[in-house]
Amino acid sequence: MTGDAVSRSYEDVAVGEELPELSIPLTRTMIVATALASRDYQDVHHDPSLAVERGSKDVFMNILTTNGLVDRYVTGWAGPAAVVRAIRIRLGAPNYPGDTMVLTGTVAAKDDSGGRVEVAVRGVNAIGPHVTGTVVVELPAVQAPVVQVQAVEAQAVEVRGSGA
Repeated sequence: MTGDAVSRSYEDVAVGEELPELSIPLTRTMIVATALASRDYQDVHHDPSLAVERGSKDVFMNILTTNGLVDRYVTGWAGPAAVVRAIRIRLGAPNYPGDTMVLTGTVAAKDDSGGRVEVAVRGVNAIGPHVTGTVVVELPAVQAPVVQVQAVEAQAVEVRGSGA
């Protein structure tokens, strides 16, 4: 998801609208670094041999990272003026290194009284659904038209001092 940092307005969003999908390559470095960055020192997120000993096939992504990626996905679509009001997610299949998680979303509901939009989100990897849930964002009303400002030429002003 790339483009200008333009915020969606509440009026421009329709129930049923689909968000563009976002593919996220899952590297070992990403999984380990994001677990440590979120201060999740559980060994299953950074030590492959201990993860296997505990019944996993490898290290796997922690829920805080998944939560952050879901937030990034929805706010990337909604724009910088969007305010996240709620994130409700449920984890499923683990995200392992070497896989790709594909996030998709659909506008599920709108609340006219608060300018809030609920987006149903799903993140799937090769095993199956990794994350499902909803994100509620508050969007601004229709944006005012962009006003073009003309540059004013700077005029040289001679300042005479009283010194020698």
